[in-house]
Amino acid sequence: MSNALEALKKSKSNFDVLTKQLEKTIDKPETKNKYQDDRFWKPELDKSGNGFAVLRFLPAVEGEDMPWQRVWHHAFQGPGGQWYIENSLTTLNKKDPVSEENTRLWNTGIEADKEIARKRKRKLQYYSNVLVVSDPKHPENEGKVFLFKYGKKIFDKITEAMNPQFEDEKAVNPFDFWEGANFKLKIRKVDGYWNYDKSEFEQVSRVKPSDEEIDALWKSQYALKPFIDPSNFKSYDELKEKLNKVLTGTRSTESVEDIDLPPASNSVPKSSNGSVGKVSSTDDDESLSYFSKLAEDD
Repeated sequence: MSNALEALKKSKSNFDVLTKQLEKTIDKPETKNKYQDDRFWKPELDKSGNGFAVLRFLPAVEGEDMPWQRVWHHAFQGPGGQWYIENSLTTLNKKDPVSEENTRLWNTGIEADKEIARKRKRKLQYYSNVLVVSDPKHPENEGKVFLFKYGKKIFDKITEAMNPQFEDEKAVNPFDFWEGANFKLKIRKVDGYWNYDKSEFEQVSRVKPSDEEIDALWKSQYALKPFIDPSNFKSYDELKEKLNKVLTGTRSTESVEDIDLPPASNSVPKSSNGSVGKVSSTDDDESLSYFSKLAEDD
């Protein structure tokens, strides 16, 4: 076992650090590649409209502190039907043209303007490394490491595991190799939208029988910092130009395949991932299934 993994084991994945970061997250409620990215695992529904998989959230890669990254984004259609789908510069604590426009609309005090601002408000996505333990729709994914993009509903499940509400419940760090827990992802269609309420963590277990296997797993993960690297965000002026085109209905040659993601290359070795499911809607409860709508229109 490597010295770095030994240090990680002794630190218990920095559980205290993660819980403090989680408190900040609770208090305060992409880049240059194609949207179709085989580093990502995506759930897929069966013929009955349900989805099921077992995932294991993994700790931060060596050299990084957090096992998740948060990215704010906007996804909405303009008056002419064009889509604005971009990461928000507010992720980097910078001014963003959509947020500024939403503030202007809200401050008019006109209810119609407020409704437009609500539809265009920013939404939150999380990125983590996961081990796919079970994937009935795509068993070729099992045993492989992927990036997983998820929203508030699933992050709430992580929060509940780390900060249980009742005294008889023990806090669990879902990102720990040795004392974490597998996550049973259960998806149902409720009122036409994906619902994750029945998803739950299993009992505490080791992710792999031996530390040598765990070390190999750790080395196959992906770096997450590229998701918040300033060089992978469009500039304010670029976003302003895109927003103006969407709001004025000016046609663009850009399509859904041009949506940006962080570059695939990074300093962390990657596993040879298999195929993934279809593009699906996000699980952000504030989202109105923008990405599934976009996929249907494309």
